[in-house]
Amino acid sequence: MLARLRTLTVTTALCVTSLLAAPHAFAEVEPGGWQSVSPGHTVQERGCGQADGLTFRLTCATASGDQRAERRYATYTGGTRQFEGYFRITSLSGTRISLKQTFNESAAGPYFMLAVERGGRLYAVHGGTTLSNAGTVGATVRVNTVHQVGAEHRTYINGSLKHTYASPGGSFYDKLGAYRTNSGTGPATVEWSGIRFWRK
Repeated sequence: MLARLRTLTVTTALCVTSLLAAPHAFAEVEPGGWQSVSPGHTVQERGCGQADGLTFRLTCATASGDQRAERRYATYTGGTRQFEGYFRITSLSGTRISLKQTFNESAAGPYFMLAVERGGRLYAVHGGTTLSNAGTVGATVRVNTVHQVGAEHRTYINGSLKHTYASPGGSFYDKLGAYRTNSGTGPATVEWSGIRFWRK
């Protein structure tokens, strides 16, 4: 009996150790073959932008200049990358605020921008396509982007595919937070959570 208990204890310990050592590779969308990664990031605050952890604020109604509070994640080149995060807008007196970007470093400009209008419309800044009306104040929204560099960029809102966009090759990085678009204005407060990344 004692030997059996020792065997069970060792087996249980090995199982727990294996679970702790194994990287979480099960992405929320397009499952299969993903490897979890943890890119580094820097924080950008310009104009009236303020970042406090994963809370991002634009405190002014200025309709010009660079007004932003964002995280800029490390550059990637090639392969397929998936981002996942949850945002909740806690206040939005302004409108047309970018929440998530895939930035084309090779072209020195935004490649894909997901923004919100007052009232909750989520849209692609380039082209103006409406993705969802889920971005109302107080609602939690899950965003996944799957980027096949040199092929296609796909955006999912709450698990549903909402946007596809042809992708060039080159170097890219992810950004999130609160950023005044060219036609936008604050104030706005956005809270992000559950940020994860994968590659394959």
